[in-house]
Amino acid sequence: MYSIEPLQERMEDNQNEEKAQKMARYMRNQFSFYGIQAEPLKRIVKEHIKQEGIPSPDEIHAVVKALWSKEEREYQMVALRLVDEYIKKYGIREQDAALVEYMTIHKSWWDTVDHIAGKHASRLFAEYPHLLQTVGKEWRGSTNIWLRRVMILFQLKYKEKTDLQLLEDIIGENTGSDEFFINKAIGWILREYSKTDAGWVQDFMDRNDALSKLSRREGLKYIKKHVN
Repeated sequence: MYSIEPLQERMEDNQNEEKAQKMARYMRNQFSFYGIQAEPLKRIVKEHIKQEGIPSPDEIHAVVKALWSKEEREYQMVALRLVDEYIKKYGIREQDAALVEYMTIHKSWWDTVDHIAGKHASRLFAEYPHLLQTVGKEWRGSTNIWLRRVMILFQLKYKEKTDLQLLEDIIGENTGSDEFFINKAIGWILREYSKTDAGWVQDFMDRNDALSKLSRREGLKYIKKHVN
C-alpha cells in the first residue's frame, strides 16, 4: 500500500516558521504552511518518489485525496507534482476527470487551479476531446468559479491547436462576470494566444466591447509590447 508517512516526516523536518508566516500572508492567510519553498519541496518530492514510487492508477485518487485533506498547503503542492509524474508514467484516463474536478473544487486558489488547468485538464481534453461535450460542458456551466477558470485556461499552451470557436464561446459565457479570477483568466488566455495569432486576438477584442477592462488590459499586453 502506498504510504505518505515518510513524506510527512520529511516535511516536518524541513519546516521553517518564519517562512511559513510569510507564505501564509502572501496567500491571504487562507492556508497554513510548513514554510518549505519551491526548490526544497522539489527535492522532498524527488526523495519521496525514489522511496515510494509513483502512485499507480488504482492508488492515485486515494493518495491525492489524502494529501488534499492535510492542513499545510505544501501537501497540495506535492499532490499536484505526483499527478504530473503519474501522467508521465501512465498517461491520463477518462475517469481521472473526477480527480481533476476534486482538486479544482477543494481548497481552491489560483496556485493549485492554474497548475491543474495547464497540466491536467489540458492533457485530459487533448486525449479525450469528446469529454468537452460532457465534463467540459458541466464545468463551463458550473457556479464554481474555479471550474470555469479551468475551462477558460485549459487551452493556454495549445498554441496553433487552440479551438478558437470553443475559446470564443467560453469567453462569451464568462463576459460580464465581476469575478476577478474569471476576468484575469480571460485576459491571460487572450494574451497567451496573441503570441500565436495577434491578429485574431486584436480582432476579437475589437468585436467584444463588453470585455472587462481587466481582461482587455491583460489580453493586449503582448500585442502592445511586441506587435504595435
